[in-house]
Amino acid sequence: MTLATAKSIRPIRTRPAIRQPQPAASLPLKTQCSTCHLKDLCLPCGLNGSDVYSLDALGFGRRKVAAGEAMFAEGDRFQYIHAVRTGTFKTSLAMADGREQVSGFYMAGELLGLDGVASGRHASTAVALEDTEVCAIPYASLTEMAATGGSEMQQVVSRLMSREIVREHSLMLLLGSMNAEERLAAFLLNLSQRMKARGFSAREFHLRMSRAEIGSYLGLKLETVSRSFSAFQRHGLLDVDKRHINILDFDGLTRAFESRVH
Repeated sequence: MTLATAKSIRPIRTRPAIRQPQPAASLPLKTQCSTCHLKDLCLPCGLNGSDVYSLDALGFGRRKVAAGEAMFAEGDRFQYIHAVRTGTFKTSLAMADGREQVSGFYMAGELLGLDGVASGRHASTAVALEDTEVCAIPYASLTEMAATGGSEMQQVVSRLMSREIVREHSLMLLLGSMNAEERLAAFLLNLSQRMKARGFSAREFHLRMSRAEIGSYLGLKLETVSRSFSAFQRHGLLDVDKRHINILDFDGLTRAFESRVH
């Protein structure tokens, strides 16, 4: 092999190892939907009192998922919708060449696992980015309840599907019409809004995902994400300390992408 040939060979990139789902007994449910502090964000959102109590009767299981552990893997049989109680997850797809494509990030009060409804198998892998806890909602029980529980429960199931459609459309907008800085600005402002809805600071928060994972989600190279963070800091929009973010200028950050949205 000549030196020129050796230099032309690019190193093989492999996906980081993921701890596979481990059998874990569900813990007794101590907090029911009717008394959960996340009920206005999670499954009961918009339901009246009697329907929320009906959800309590389903007896959701609960499990803890350690950082780096996969709650479910691509191809696993679909049985549950998972409501995040604490912590953060990422979902990802395995590409044909072995690379990982991040498809979403989920935090407390959000639901994941609906990717399995169509085929009965999960289309993605969900990995905890920190120590987490989830409620496991049996999808068969939920749909049966919707079929017998009147229009409001049917609306709940329809709303769950609609959330997935909106999320997919938002990602398509990011990837299809925005440059690198616009994509990162939109991503950070979205995180800010989600933090505020959960009673946390909208201005200052800690990123649970790496820059490489952000880049995969936004369709950007790691170097491009780092340059965009540096540009925002240089222009006084952000103060960045590794994964700690402090938004200094909301209006300026909004202007970085809003012209493509309207």
